[in-house]
Order: sequence, then C-alpha cells, then structure tokens
Amino acid sequence: MRYEIKDKTIITDKKTREHLLAVIERFKQSRVLVVGDFMLDQYIWGDVSRISPEAPVPVVKVERESFMLGGALNVAHNIRSLGGEVMACGVIGRDFRGQMLAKTIRSKKVDCEGIIYDETRPTTMKTRVIARHQQVVRFDREDSRDISKTVLKKIAAYLKKRLPVSSAVIVEDYGKGVVTPALLKEVRRLARLNKKPVVVDPKERHFAYYQGVTAITPNLKEARGAIANPELAASLSLKQLGQALLKKMRTEVILITLGEDGMALFEKGGKMTHIPTLAREVFDVSGAGDTVIAVFSLALAAGSTMKEAAILSNLAAGIVVGKVGTATVSPQELKDSFRAGSLR
Repeated sequence: MRYEIKDKTIITDKKTREHLLAVIERFKQSRVLVVGDFMLDQYIWGDVSRISPEAPVPVVKVERESFMLGGALNVAHNIRSLGGEVMACGVIGRDFRGQMLAKTIRSKKVDCEGIIYDETRPTTMKTRVIARHQQVVRFDREDSRDISKTVLKKIAAYLKKRLPVSSAVIVEDYGKGVVTPALLKEVRRLARLNKKPVVVDPKERHFAYYQGVTAITPNLKEARGAIANPELAASLSLKQLGQALLKKMRTEVILITLGEDGMALFEKGGKMTHIPTLAREVFDVSGAGDTVIAVFSLALAAGSTMKEAAILSNLAAGIVVGKVGTATVSPQELKDSFRAGSLR
C-alpha cells in the first residue's frame, strides 16, 4: 500500500486509490452487529443575545429541537449511512424517551430486533443546547447500574442468534450498564466460535473487560487511563503506551485516536503507524469516535487490512467533525473526499 498525507490530503498511487475505493464499495456487502449502550440525543437549537439578570449565564432563545440516535445507536446509524447492514442490540426503558428512541431507530432503517426493554430503568438521554453552532451546556438523564441477569440472558440469546451471520462485532461501551464482564465473556466466546472480529470502543474504567478482543479504539486519555500506575502512564511516549496496551490487552490492534493529531495504529508485533489528521474544519467532535469505529469495522468486514481500515476511518472522522451534531458520513462523501487526493 503506497500513500502519504500532505496538507490534509491523502496522496496515493492509482492502484492504492482504486483498491481503497473498492473497499468502500464493498461496505454494502457487510453485516455488522453492534452491542452496547443505547442513547437518545436531544438537541435544542437557539440563539444567544444577552446574559441572564439572575446569574452570569447566557439566555438561549429556543428556535427548534431535534432527536438523534446516540451511543451504540449512532455507531449503528453510521454503518447504515455507509451502506452496510447493521444489527443493533441494547437496552431501553418503557418510558416516553424509549418510545422516541424506538421511533427514531425505525426511521433510520436500523434493524431493531435487538432492542431489549427493561421496565426498571429509564432510557438514557443526553440533551445538548446549541446556540450559534456552539454547545452551551449538556445534561444527562440516565441510570448506569449494571444490567440484570434477566436482561443479560435476553441479550445473550440475541447474540447467539445473530452473531453467526454477522461479518464483524462492535462493542460500544459508554459505561451505562450494558457492557459487563459477563457480556464480554459471551461476546468473545461466540466470536471465537464463529471466527468473527470484535472491535471495542472502550470505557476507561472497563479495560479489564476487553482482554483478547481483536481491536480497541481508545482516545489518548482513555489509553493512558488503562495503565494502572498514573505516573507511569504519563511518562510513557505514545509508542511505548501503544506497545504496553497491546501486551496488556492481548489484542491484535490498538487504534489510539489523537484529536487534531490524527491517529496511531499499533499492530501485533510492535509496528506503529501514525496517521495525521485529515480534518479541514472542526465544528463539533460529538460522535467522531462512533464514526471511527464504524468505518474501521466496516472496512475490516469488507476485507481491508488494519492499516487500510485506519486510514479510511481517519478520513471519515475528518468529514464528520466538520458537521454540527452527532453526524454520519455517506459512501459518496467518503469516496469524493478520497478522490480529492492527488495521484503520485
């Protein structure tokens, strides 16, 4: 594979470009199973022209509101938007927010057979107030206790049925109670039995759960937090950190996202590849990690190498952060952005 990144543009030879475009085209032949925390994202849009006389805070004049899929469901929505087939499994409550979430899932044409209802917990919702394209405040309504054994059995039954017909599995851990050691044990067992790759978007405090999966996609803060000794973690170079995580987690790949510095891919055997950022403008980083893991997993399911999957996911992240809100990327946007690169 021949490529370089210059002035936030991928520069490839013709053969490499045609190969990566073919991988994107094969997204529509891939089927990905996503399991994790379901959320409803509410956006309240408005304008600010004055400060409250009651306290030193802005007064937002509300103009409209919208609802989007969040958490594991935003990953599922990304996969669907990219042309892949997706099966999503998670937990919601039997409340108004749950009804809104189920309605939104169906409207995005995401397979919702994996919705597990739990009458004992509320549906997780994050509300963001946006004024003049800037997030003013966010508030969360949630219950993050671990799921019950009864709910776990329902999820396990769904996984047993649907994992064998998937091309890859994504575990999306937002720390809201769905991803537990027992769940990961079942996912790993079924994945090994059916020879499917498992990619995890981790929660910092849950790294012990993920040992033995195929790939993990932490950001830099999460990656350092996975090292038990904070002083040691702070002293490690990026290369040392990635190698330490590979050894600790016994995974094939660690893909560390670095914000404006791009990504670092660590493959089994000690190889490190740094991929500089491709973002030209950054409006909102909400959901960028969801796009990364969706494209990375889809690319693996479509037959790419780990490095190729990382490059495509980095390109997609560069597109999505240029949009406001938890956004998605289409195959055509990905192709057009890639084609905009020069030929060597």
